[in-house]
Amino acid sequence: MAHPKHKISKTRRDKRRTHDKAIAPQLSTCSNCGAAVKYHRVCPECGFYRGHLAIEKDVAV
Repeated sequence: MAHPKHKISKTRRDKRRTHDKAIAPQLSTCSNCGAAVKYHRVCPECGFYRGHLAIEKDVAV
């Protein structure tokens, strides 16, 4: 099994990890119902995507 020949400094280790952070997803509002929706996804509330009905949603009465 391979072993490192030199110690990796904290600075070098941290520079490698700069892109490993969690980011919040970009949200937009649905043009039909106003719910928060991720970009390029069908609205989970009403089933619309870009102003057109994409999925038939059951209406709870």
